[in-house]
Amino acid sequence: MKLEFWSDIICPYCGLMDNRLRLALERFEHADDVQVVHRSFQVHPGLPREGVTQRQLLEMHGISPARAEQLLAPIEAAAHAEGLETYHVLERTLGPTNHAHELLAFATDKGRGNEVWTAMFHAHFGSARNLWTQDQVLDFAAELGLNREETDRVLRERRYRAQVVADQREAERLGAHGTPFITLDATYAIPGAVGTDELLAAMTTAWKAAHPEPQPMQILGQAGGTCAQDGCAVASRHPTP
Repeated sequence: MKLEFWSDIICPYCGLMDNRLRLALERFEHADDVQVVHRSFQVHPGLPREGVTQRQLLEMHGISPARAEQLLAPIEAAAHAEGLETYHVLERTLGPTNHAHELLAFATDKGRGNEVWTAMFHAHFGSARNLWTQDQVLDFAAELGLNREETDRVLRERRYRAQVVADQREAERLGAHGTPFITLDATYAIPGAVGTDELLAAMTTAWKAAHPEPQPMQILGQAGGTCAQDGCAVASRHPTP
């Protein structure tokens, strides 16, 4: 089963869903047969490169500090309840994530996509780390053991820019208006954040649809002539006297 997960590293619900996906897969009996593919979707591409605080961003949209607390504190509480001990939603800086997504696409080509996506969520929400400039992203990549010179060349050449754009366009074509957005076998869609149990149920539904269980044969009509190993006989309509 192919599970495609569109997200942005500054989306707090996406960080939660990355964790819930891990928890759901731990409980899913066919987890070894699930291919998880992370895809890019930038929710605030127009933010300044130096970044803005979460509180400033909300104020720009007319949301008061009190209302911000009401909206975002429950996300932090949910993260803590699900094992993410530190999860900064209110006290952090947000910036444009195009360079981060290009690094993630590069890491995916190196076979380390899922690992680096999760590490980036942990870095941003766990440590409130800024990953908006090429230098910030390059330092992060080097810490994870990606070759610094090769990564620097990839970022400077913008080698994965077109792929990042194409990912977002595909999500929008499928009906996504934001993140997180998940599809299962290109047949089922989960727009927005859902709980671990709901995610597991969706995975089970998709798996069963793709792997239907054999049904017992239904007998139609009445018994007629039959053949056995020793020959054929026609079923008698009347008992032998």
